[in-house]
Parts: sequence; C-alpha cells; structure tokens
Amino acid sequence: METQAAALRPSLHSSLPWIQIPENHLVSVLPKIRSRTRVSLRIRSSSSQALLSKRNIQCRSSIERRDRQGVSDVEEEKPKPKFRRKNLAVFVSGGGSNFRSIYEATLDGSVHGDVVVLVTSKHDSGGAEYARDKRIPVVVFPRRKDGEDVFSIEDLVITLRSYKVDFILLAGYLKLIPVELVQAYPKAILNIHPSLLPAFGGKGYYGMKVHKAVIASGARYSGPTIHYVDEQYDTGRILAQRVVPVLANDTAEELAARVLHEEHKLYVEVAAALCEERITWREDGVPLIRSKENPNDLF
Repeated sequence: METQAAALRPSLHSSLPWIQIPENHLVSVLPKIRSRTRVSLRIRSSSSQALLSKRNIQCRSSIERRDRQGVSDVEEEKPKPKFRRKNLAVFVSGGGSNFRSIYEATLDGSVHGDVVVLVTSKHDSGGAEYARDKRIPVVVFPRRKDGEDVFSIEDLVITLRSYKVDFILLAGYLKLIPVELVQAYPKAILNIHPSLLPAFGGKGYYGMKVHKAVIASGARYSGPTIHYVDEQYDTGRILAQRVVPVLANDTAEELAARVLHEEHKLYVEVAAALCEERITWREDGVPLIRSKENPNDLF
C-alpha cells in the first residue's frame, strides 16, 4: 500500500505542478502552453498503479480559429463619406409618396442627406401628416388670410435658411415657385413631373390629367422627368428621365401606377447624386449625373 501511495504522490523535485480532477485523477500540467504546441499529459489513477496510454493534445488559440473563419477581433472601420450630409427641404401638396421614398432613403443610407423641413400648400395633406408623425417640421406655404399673405416668400426664404437647407425637392407641389425662391436657391431646386418632358408639361398638366393626355395622344411611351426649376412650369433643364411603355389597353390609373413606381426609384437616385455632389454641367448648360461606380461615365 505504501508503494502504491508513493507512486501517486508527486515528487518534491518535480518541476510540474499537480492538480486534482474528477474521479480521483492526478494530472501534471505544464505552466504555459503555446499555440499549436503538442504536449503530453501523464494521467495516473488513484485506483490503479498502471500508467495509462499517453494522449497527445493539440492546442489551438482562439485567435487562430477566428483568423481561419475570417473574423477580426477589431471591426474594420467603414470609409467615411467624402461629403457632409446635405439638408433637404421637400415640398408637397398631396399624399407625398415621393417624399416618403426620399425620407426612407435618407434613413437607410441610400441618400447622404436629411429631410430637415417639409413645405406644403395644404396643412392637412397626407405628406404633412406623415412629416408630423416623423417629427419633421412642417411649414404651410402659401398661407393667406383675408386675401393677404401672412407668411410671405421672404419669410419662407428666411425659414429655409434657418434650417440651413442645401437643396429643395418638389414632390407633387402644385404651386408655381416664386421667382424670389428660385433666385435664392439657384441650381438647387428640383421637380419631378409624370411625363417625358417637354411633352405633356406646363400649367394645368398634373396628376391624372397628364396620363389621360398621354393615352389620348397615342404615345407609345411615357415616364417621369426630373428637372431643375425656373420661373415657369416644367421648363427648367432636364436632369433625368425614365421610360415606361404605354400599353394598348392602359387606363390612366394603370399608366399612373407604372410611372409612379419609376418615380420613386428615380427621385432617390437623383437625390443621392445631388447629395454626393455628382451633378456636373455641360458647357451648353445641360446638367448631367456622374456615375458613382465610374466617375468618367456621364448620363
């Protein structure tokens, strides 16, 4: 028995510490194990003097495992945008579906800007209600009382500048933009129209009136146009267009839905280019969009 006990006791001259583990086993442990180093652990049982077979255990560090899986301990920093976020004012008169598309794009990062104020010609418009729900300031313009303006164009310009507005996006705003605002924001006001301008544009062409006129004309194609705003209806320089077919049996409602679907996508793309300063002007005054992927491509 003493011989057995002696076999189980660690030597006083041993350089390896001993620890107790379950089932009365004593295991000698190296004080430090380097990554991917093979070590032998000698296991002796308190119930037997027989030396169990040696087991080789390969240690791998957690860092090596993470490297093999392509995971870094420190997340790579995303490249910072080259341009500051732009402040956008959106003008609406109705439901504001294009306004909603632009606003959502600012939230998901598609548009490097923020809608800081909404201007509406109707205080109870759907677009205004949506803006209030999102805590976006709402301004009613024009606002009249007894035939006189109680909120002038000068007041509007001062208000927009107080929000440090960079660009104005008209999204179904049916009022003519005053010349004072055009002059205060040169080459900074855009409008979207539901036809391929210069066709079916101008005073009186809006909403379903446009689509009915397109179908009645026999035109085979239609689509949205985004253009810069000047002192007249729908006569500013064209920036972008998207073409959709006019089908033989289309109703005005069906064509309107097809065009509106493209409006939402096109306005977000243009707003993104605007905020990323990818608009360039040709020598003859025609605005072009520079491709994000290939800056040498213009369209």
